[in-house]
Amino acid sequence: MKIGVAREGNMVSAHFGQCEGFVLFDVEDGRIIAREEIQNPGHAPGVLPQLMADNNVDVVLAGGMGPKAVDNFCMHGIEVYIGVSGEIDQAVRAFLDGTLEQGSNVCHH
Repeated sequence: MKIGVAREGNMVSAHFGQCEGFVLFDVEDGRIIAREEIQNPGHAPGVLPQLMADNNVDVVLAGGMGPKAVDNFCMHGIEVYIGVSGEIDQAVRAFLDGTLEQGSNVCHH
């Protein structure tokens, strides 16, 4: 499994499309085996869902995103968890442990 997290520094970004970059986690048997950071190439319709699909991401964690972006991720077969906040590593561990709490979508498109 591969998890993509929108980032601002070491925190989960409040807005997926306008984040500074993404952290991609490769996970096997519930354990993180690799971590990679990539830059945000820009906020344009469909670009980021395609970027995540091209990087074989299965799950995306973000503070928020617009409904069209959510639909685009779904079209690529990528699960979206919005309303996520806090430190990236803690959010990923909570997701893997099944304890991730999702708040409200903080992006209001």
